[in-house]
Amino acid sequence: MRFIHTADWQLGMTRHFLNDEAQPRYSAARRDAVAGLGALVAEVGAEFVVVAGDVFEHNQLAPGVVAQSLEAMRGIGVPVYLLPGNHDPLDAGSVYTSPLFTAQRPDNVVVLDRDGVIDVRPGVQIVSAPWRSKRPTVDLLGAALADLTGDGTIRIAVGHGGVDIFEPDREKASQIRLATVEAALERRAVHYVALGDKHSRMQVGGSGRVWYSGSPEVTNYDHVEPDSGHVLVVDVDEDDAAHPVQVDARRVGRWRFLTLRHTVDSARDVTDLDINLDNLTDKERTVVQVGLTGTLSVTDMAALDECVAKYSRLFAALTMWDKETDVAVLPAEGEFDDLGVGGFAAAAVDELVTLAAAGGARSEDAQAALALLRRIVDRGSAA
Repeated sequence: MRFIHTADWQLGMTRHFLNDEAQPRYSAARRDAVAGLGALVAEVGAEFVVVAGDVFEHNQLAPGVVAQSLEAMRGIGVPVYLLPGNHDPLDAGSVYTSPLFTAQRPDNVVVLDRDGVIDVRPGVQIVSAPWRSKRPTVDLLGAALADLTGDGTIRIAVGHGGVDIFEPDREKASQIRLATVEAALERRAVHYVALGDKHSRMQVGGSGRVWYSGSPEVTNYDHVEPDSGHVLVVDVDEDDAAHPVQVDARRVGRWRFLTLRHTVDSARDVTDLDINLDNLTDKERTVVQVGLTGTLSVTDMAALDECVAKYSRLFAALTMWDKETDVAVLPAEGEFDDLGVGGFAAAAVDELVTLAAAGGARSEDAQAALALLRRIVDRGSAA
């Protein structure tokens, strides 16, 4: 028996740092990752798809987002089981009970809106643990597993949330207790546990039967979310009484959110940064966050500003990683001797240079003024 485990589609997600024209492409890519599951289902012969929570970004979505999402699910062609998670819980305003969703829900889409066991076909069941609010007061998955015993039925548990071995607050009531999950596996009450909430692919524990699939399309930078963009193809051996499983990750995501760290102490370092950014392919689907450290002259800082501005126009987004960026600007000796000005203008430039080198509250303004002056002069020389 083969199925696909995915989670955290978060359809309707926006990212505030994306360029205006990039956000629609990103939204479309998240839907495309869902629609593309139809081809994967056909390729691997999967019987069904389980989505382990956070199908939607939240419950208050534009009608077009809901309708287009349901159409993407329709194209998958096999049963698709949706678990409400913390982003889209089954509360009073749930998207899953909205008139639009209920009217346009395709026949192959099933909302896991009941706690406990749901029949897939003879001999195969899903154990679901839907969220009914954003702040559950119990381990929902643990409660769903508590009374189950092994009777030969293949059971796939579908849950959402953090597992206690990864979370700093181990006393949090809603956390999934790994010991409870592993006890259910040990007594063969369930045979695979499909989890959502972590956006990176991750095996949990040592059984090989508990996994986060991660989000099928990236949602955060690679230092936070190192292994997203996958779905999991899961095989369960129906002939062996122990029902062993095999998990195969398939990359479906097309976007990248990259973090770059770079030292800039000279014009050559700025050029190297330019080359590194230029060599990144598929810029329209790439988001870059840059952390820069070093000391530059005013002239080299102006070149750095030009470099950042250039690639901000080419990538889906390019932003500075503020907490990892510390670039000091110190005017180099004689850096402004070639301006060809005298009198009051020369005295003003000398004062700006002194302020820029002194540090303090006014130095950044002085550095910015000198950088602008340097760019104006350089452009005039090039004309």
